[in-house]
Amino acid sequence: MNMVERIKEKVLSGEDISYGEIRFLIDFPEDDIQPLLNAAYEIKKAFFSSKIDLCSIANVKSGLCSEDCKFCAQSAHYKTESSVYEYIGEKKLRDAIEFYKSKGVRRFALVTSGKTLDEETFDRILKDVKLIKDYGLVPDISAGILTKDQLLRLKDAGLNGFHHNLETSRTFFPKICSTHDYDEDVKTVKDAVELGLYVCSGGIFGIGESWEDRVELAYELKSLNVQSVPINFLNPIKGTPLEDRPVMSEIEALKIIAIYRFILPDRQIRICGGRNRVFNERSKSIILKSGASGIMVGDYLTTTGFPIDSDLKDIKDICNEK
Repeated sequence: MNMVERIKEKVLSGEDISYGEIRFLIDFPEDDIQPLLNAAYEIKKAFFSSKIDLCSIANVKSGLCSEDCKFCAQSAHYKTESSVYEYIGEKKLRDAIEFYKSKGVRRFALVTSGKTLDEETFDRILKDVKLIKDYGLVPDISAGILTKDQLLRLKDAGLNGFHHNLETSRTFFPKICSTHDYDEDVKTVKDAVELGLYVCSGGIFGIGESWEDRVELAYELKSLNVQSVPINFLNPIKGTPLEDRPVMSEIEALKIIAIYRFILPDRQIRICGGRNRVFNERSKSIILKSGASGIMVGDYLTTTGFPIDSDLKDIKDICNEK
């Protein structure tokens, strides 16, 4: 049995792997990465069978965010071409919900820009959480840093999932955002977990972080006991401080997905923003056999995604394989 298989069997037996073993996976040769991807896929299948969980979002309030996250097109600190608008109308939201429901999407999230919610927007979110639930979808939100009381009120209104990314490691975070502290994000995630919400928290990769930062983030998320970990890849946006960073290679992205599966074997690992910058129409299906157990379909916050029918075909093809 080779080293990758031994590490895989250790994970499947419920043991934590050592940093030395993680380092071995990180250093795995990129010109022969398939054994690593195959092992991650076997771990994924052991916990999630052949299922791929689908989620989608509606960017219901866009732009003019007070925070200075260096990758973000919606930050008021930078001049980008990102759309700026107040909370969208009910018809537009209903149309989005109906479309994604017709495509078999299970989770639907309302996303707002900004550090937190003002009272008017909070009231709209409460109302629209109920709307999503009435359509038979699972209502989620991504609405910044909220208090435990706000989270409880949202849960009482029918909210199932709360999304709040930590973005990167505690060590690297100050180089990415200076307008709020990492512990504010951690507290919001902790509060949501304690209230019994389905918590989705992950990061964005390709922003200048090291592999040590990536591993540190994975273990932070593991310790917080979040159920779902979204993996986003930087889509360099003109006007942001990271506009000149190169797009991550497919091989590096696949290695991140696989290693996160080894560290977080029983968590949903969802591939979200930037997927269509790193992968193309022909190569994108490989993530479904590299450790991912979910994908975000449709458009992202300020950029378009792959055609949803193309993603659905990939999933069908993978699930039908013997």
